[in-house]
Amino acid sequence: MRRPPPGVLTLARLEPRAASPPAARVCVILLVALASLLAATLSSPLRAQAPPGPPPPPSVTVVSLQPLAQHVRAIASTLAYLGQPLAPEDLRHIDEAIAEADEGTAVRRLQEVLDPYVLVAVDINPESRVKVAPGAARAELVEGGTRVFLVKVRNQAGVTAPLEVESPNGGAVSTPAWTSGSPEPKQTVTRRDVMDRWSDVSLYRTEVSVYSKPPMGGRLSGLPLEYGVLQVYSRDRGQRSALLRFNVGQGSQDVGFRNETTILFDARPAYPVRLRVQDEQGRPATASFLIRDRLRRVYPSQSKRLAPDFPFQPQIYRMDEDTILLPAGAYTVTCDRGPEYDAVVQDLVVSGPAELSCRPARWIDPSQYGWYSGDHHIHAAGCAHYESPEQGVGPKDMLAQVQGEALNVGSVLTWGPCYYHQKQFFSGQDHPLSTDRHLLHYDLEVSGFPSSHAGHLVLLGLKEQDYPGTSRIEQWPTWDLPVLRWAKSQGAVAGFAHSGWGLAVSTSELPNDEMPGFDSIGANEYIVDVTHEGAVDFISAADTPPPWELNIWYHTLDVGFRTRISGETDFPCITQDRVGQGRSYGKVEGRLSYAGFLEAIRNGRTYVGDGRSHLMDFAVNGREAGTGESEVRLAAGDVARVTVKVAARLDPSPSEVIRRLRYDQSPYWDIERAR
Repeated sequence: MRRPPPGVLTLARLEPRAASPPAARVCVILLVALASLLAATLSSPLRAQAPPGPPPPPSVTVVSLQPLAQHVRAIASTLAYLGQPLAPEDLRHIDEAIAEADEGTAVRRLQEVLDPYVLVAVDINPESRVKVAPGAARAELVEGGTRVFLVKVRNQAGVTAPLEVESPNGGAVSTPAWTSGSPEPKQTVTRRDVMDRWSDVSLYRTEVSVYSKPPMGGRLSGLPLEYGVLQVYSRDRGQRSALLRFNVGQGSQDVGFRNETTILFDARPAYPVRLRVQDEQGRPATASFLIRDRLRRVYPSQSKRLAPDFPFQPQIYRMDEDTILLPAGAYTVTCDRGPEYDAVVQDLVVSGPAELSCRPARWIDPSQYGWYSGDHHIHAAGCAHYESPEQGVGPKDMLAQVQGEALNVGSVLTWGPCYYHQKQFFSGQDHPLSTDRHLLHYDLEVSGFPSSHAGHLVLLGLKEQDYPGTSRIEQWPTWDLPVLRWAKSQGAVAGFAHSGWGLAVSTSELPNDEMPGFDSIGANEYIVDVTHEGAVDFISAADTPPPWELNIWYHTLDVGFRTRISGETDFPCITQDRVGQGRSYGKVEGRLSYAGFLEAIRNGRTYVGDGRSHLMDFAVNGREAGTGESEVRLAAGDVARVTVKVAARLDPSPSEVIRRLRYDQSPYWDIERAR
């Protein structure tokens, strides 16, 4: 067979050979741990490093060369794809080994190339029992990143089941509130659990049909020698111990815990990246950062996030002068401050301490015209938030979300999940962390309460959070009208949350005469409560399908009621993307205040949208909406002159994905639907 040039990775043409002696049914599988970045320098090759002391004796397995050679090529391609290729000299040795005239020598040389990379050796005996032992590779990781290792497996049973790896040092560091929704959830994840679960260990597998990825199947082939891929991520720096368990199915573990091994890893520190964040006027600001490497992996890892970062969001929020830690590598960073800004996308190469500047351009600032943005329905607990190891997140974490989306007002609503813990943040005043441009205020959603069947209520501007005579949720009224009247007696602004749920109709026509079911968590009793003067100020909009939430509103307007609408997100329940996806803009006279914003909602001096469309100062014959009871009297034949300041931000090219969505598919209030 013709020998390929040294260092060239090619598929060698295998010549027919005489039959080799029967090989023992032994299979070597090398599992490669995925690396998110490179060991010391960018795009550096994977290096074999022996640990202190003598390495375990090499074990050469007899196997047919042709399937082994093909699989070794796949492993080399996989490592290159993952950004941690084999060293050039090892690629040359692989080519030379495959070109050997003697098949046994070729197989031995291939294993000699790969053995120094082995982290764990796995044996599957003829009875399919699995046992493991440490390999020769140095157990080095990197803080905040994923590294690649090889695992050698002898498969005497010819097993074709998937090879699985488990570790108690991996797994979730929090329990989502979806799990129970309890006002007093049990703490199922302790701080000790968080400390111990420092890693993620999983097999890297793809199917042959997956585009652009090497063909690493999910099962053992049964051949004497094959390779797979393993991913090991480290959240921490320094020495960390991990227990690894391998199996090929139920009952395959060997006796005496011989299918597991404990490895002491040493994770090198990541590099600090200082952030310079400014608004359009050069003032220190907060922004969202979406950080991905070339394989589109997100940093920091979502699986290990706790506050201030939320595990259900790919982005993080940081303010000026904050520092993040990143392993060496090349990244694409998207910096944004919400829908009133144009996001900035830039490349970042980290090979040591670094700095990143972010100053997105603002395309519109409604506050210059006295219009301030607000989302009256966001949560610090429940739904996608965790209930353990903490009962939701704190005010500082929520304020970062509000500031990072350039939202002027954020109403954090305490509700059923984690209620007794979260209610401590209610004061009836703006939270002390608020600034002159960003107000954080705790209020209440009556959800998970005895009256919830009548529809969830949003109560804004409360002075007291407990219904008179109650100390527990179950003591509250079982109907919503007493709750509305109690809130209004405090001067609060009251309305229904996520109004469209339970008011579904089968048409997008507005208005229409279909009768909804009134059977979910939306504005179920609105049609009754609105007849009680002053009981309901608004219904919520922008987080449910428009025909569902607006149809009943149009009908009540047609018969003379003056209920307003107000935009909301219901974060992180209806959406986990970001706060302020649905928002109201309220006209506030003078300095921004929570009371002034609520008064704008009460009077209807607002408009609702997604932040990319604006209708400011809408007026008929000089009468602005929300003033003079929003009424203009016209005699027959009179001419109405309508004025409004209009602005919208659309991408240059239409989004066919959005345009093809039905009206009842999210995102409901995307401006693209109006193109």
